[in-house]
Amino acid sequence: MAPAKILIIEDETAVRTLIFRFLSKQDYQVEAAEDGKTGMALFEKFKPDLVILDVNLPDTTGYALCNEMQGRTGVFVLMLTSRDDEADKVEGFKQGADDYITKPFGLIELGARVGAILKRQRTVTVSEQQCLQYEGLSIDPIRREVNLNHEMVPLTALEFDLLHFLASHPGRVWRRAELIQEVWDYDYVGDQRVVDVHIGQIRKKIELDISQPSLIQTVRGVGYKFEAAPRGEGVEELADQI
Repeated sequence: MAPAKILIIEDETAVRTLIFRFLSKQDYQVEAAEDGKTGMALFEKFKPDLVILDVNLPDTTGYALCNEMQGRTGVFVLMLTSRDDEADKVEGFKQGADDYITKPFGLIELGARVGAILKRQRTVTVSEQQCLQYEGLSIDPIRREVNLNHEMVPLTALEFDLLHFLASHPGRVWRRAELIQEVWDYDYVGDQRVVDVHIGQIRKKIELDISQPSLIQTVRGVGYKFEAAPRGEGVEELADQI
């Protein structure tokens, strides 16, 4: 099995070199860039499995790069920054980041995060390849496309994974920890609020009224569930609200 390919985009030479040497010794294929322009060029050529992406870059932001990369492939993104503000973490997750680590950090911790992320699989089994059809909503796991009332819904890779999983188990209530285990597919070591952030982003794209969501519902004190009428049935009145 070919070693995973990791792209580092970090403007601090010492940090970039340290990460590069550490990951290279772990038998990963590693490339590195010091700015966004070089990073995107390498991204197109190298086609990495994971990008370790600094938020503060000399010519752009990591958020912008993360959004652009997620718009092209389902690449994993680990945001790396000196910021420790909750709003910055939320912004990173909104742009499709898989995880977030703040400086200073230990190489052992970084290695654990990288290994955990790379265990995830964004492929589906034969039994999971069926297109899901609900009233006005279509989810195609092969093309990884979502259509709402015949209009394409732009979702990040993680948003698609989360929506597809919930829609595959309509009516089932899932705790945040269960969703992290099932969708992220590894023992996530960060804040479980990442689930809430992604649910919020999905709702903005598929719900008519995000203050009264009818598709992805909050079950207070527990977690979330997906409720929708199969195609051809009437839309039922749903009582659960945030």
